[in-house]
Amino acid sequence: MKRPLIVTGTSLGVIAGAFLLMHSLPGCRPSGTTKSVVTGDAASKVYVKPGTHDEFYNFVSGGFSGQLAVYGIPSGRLLREIPVFSVDPESGYGYSEETKAMLTTSHGFIPWDDSHHPELSQTDGVPDGKWCFINGNNTPRIALIDLGTFRTGSIIEIPNSAGNHSSPFTTGNSEYVVAGTRFSVPMGDDASRDVPIKTYKENFKGNVSFIHPEPETGKMSIAFQIVTPGVNFDLSHAGKGPSEGWFFFSCYNTEQAYSLLEVNASQRDKDFIMAVNWKLAEQLAKEGKGKRVPGKHHSNWWNHKTHSTETTVYEDVLQLDPKDHPGLLYFMPCPKSPHGCDVDPTGKYIVGSGKLAALIPVFSFEKMQKAIAANDLEGDFAGIPVLKYESVIHGEVKKPGLGPLHTEFDDNGNAYTSFFVSSEIVKWNVEKLEVLDRVPTYYSIGHLSVPGGDSKKPWGKYVIAYNKITKDRYLPTGPELTQSAQLYSIDGDKMELLLDFPTTGEPHYAQSIPADLVKPREVKFFKIEENEHPFVAKGEKETKIERRGKEVHVWMTTIRSHFAPDNIEGVKLGDEVYFHITNLEQDWDVPHGFAIKGAANAELLLMPGETQTLKWVPTRVGVTPMYCTDFCSALHQEMQGYVRVSPANSTVPLSALTVSVDAEM
Repeated sequence: MKRPLIVTGTSLGVIAGAFLLMHSLPGCRPSGTTKSVVTGDAASKVYVKPGTHDEFYNFVSGGFSGQLAVYGIPSGRLLREIPVFSVDPESGYGYSEETKAMLTTSHGFIPWDDSHHPELSQTDGVPDGKWCFINGNNTPRIALIDLGTFRTGSIIEIPNSAGNHSSPFTTGNSEYVVAGTRFSVPMGDDASRDVPIKTYKENFKGNVSFIHPEPETGKMSIAFQIVTPGVNFDLSHAGKGPSEGWFFFSCYNTEQAYSLLEVNASQRDKDFIMAVNWKLAEQLAKEGKGKRVPGKHHSNWWNHKTHSTETTVYEDVLQLDPKDHPGLLYFMPCPKSPHGCDVDPTGKYIVGSGKLAALIPVFSFEKMQKAIAANDLEGDFAGIPVLKYESVIHGEVKKPGLGPLHTEFDDNGNAYTSFFVSSEIVKWNVEKLEVLDRVPTYYSIGHLSVPGGDSKKPWGKYVIAYNKITKDRYLPTGPELTQSAQLYSIDGDKMELLLDFPTTGEPHYAQSIPADLVKPREVKFFKIEENEHPFVAKGEKETKIERRGKEVHVWMTTIRSHFAPDNIEGVKLGDEVYFHITNLEQDWDVPHGFAIKGAANAELLLMPGETQTLKWVPTRVGVTPMYCTDFCSALHQEMQGYVRVSPANSTVPLSALTVSVDAEM
């Protein structure tokens, strides 16, 4: 078989630089690309007239922001930025007493992360609009976002992991959310030992974690982990149809280098796609096989009844070693340094994307099964069987472009692959392995997204590019320019650029789903009668103030357009004041804010029927104003109050007053 073009780290840098220069010059594009000029007709295709809704939700990772952004497609309008791994002063997420615990880990309170890959929950291999998962790359975590509230519903920490990049990808019915390690590290009993880095091959391991979300609550727990050789996992996807019950991971650094990976992890012609028989792993775990290994981790879950985070701390985790369980893992050689690992809608084919290869390999699941049955091996890697490349390959897409990263699919048998170096999207036929079309992107595309493009049922219609460099596409904003997405129509034989739109953070991956699958789930307000927060006040007559040593607790309500109570006295210097505020509104889209001068954390943003708590520590004697920060009515400016802070030795009695309701405190 003809060897693929091998691109070294040095030559790749030269090629990348050349293409970046080319794309920085207006009017230049790779030869052979389809002309892609936005026309008036294109503008009409993305126009969403006032008062109407977009067809799709587009969930886009925030990268270094640690959050998840939601856009409407085709308009490209930003609808919401959902706080996930990073604190959010706009809403008080991570600042309120109820949400702080969502960001606790075995390392303590971690109020930031690096989020890369959204993944929608699925039913029978099709996105169902219930949840959206996203990974925390730095402090290994997975979050579950409830698409009824567009809020973070749970976060689980992943032990024995470092660099949670190959994550989170779901099985066909969201039985498991799966995560692979980017960085191999000493783990289990070795994790706390003083291990020399140069002993990488002997002491460093990877693993993949299978995490189970409870169908009713969304609370997550780790069902089992599979220990792997010390390689870097990049991306993954579950099988479907004939390949249901298997999971596939791209992996690089099969050289097991630990320094200058740009060069040292690019020596081999081929790395691997790792195939995991997760049904077998599940059976082994249920039978009590494997062993418990140290792995302290937090599972944080939002209790919708109490409007508060609950945390369970686990000390260990069940781990399976493939050396003890033949048939659990197999490696398939893949042209070097693969990034994407994508399964087509039929489940017959697995597409690898070797970043340093001038081709796209397409593997056949049927051939893989035959090779396993025939024990058709070229050897092993760290004890894991390696299947022969020629025995598992369906074929190769020849000369598709430079720097293939990620592939998604439409419902007509076609694939769409992003090419980082040549800055383009290439459309090709999965069965025939023929290139059908290509369009330039502006510039240096990373991931792309087709609505439902990684599922059994792609909705197609669009492909969206998430680009790393914008250069001349937007008004300049100093040394850093906005991140960028581009919307292309794929309705016809040829792709057509329709729209540029800026994005928040650094977008990596995204997923889209028809709005009609999500909108019926929307929670419009929280019912007051179902609120079980321990400090709820379900009406103004239930408001009160209470001293508990140095703590002062205020049961407060808010409704258009006043607080109750709105005058508080008897607070002393040295006190910690807890404002437990309940929004009494029972109408859609009527939040209230709460802020107090000198607060060292943030404001609160309270949805109708919700109770949240802000801790405030006064630092000086005097009268301090408090007010609503969210414009709520014509009398919004009148929605205010005062807290009187007296000296520490003061004898001023603790009192609260709301004159309008003659409340007795």
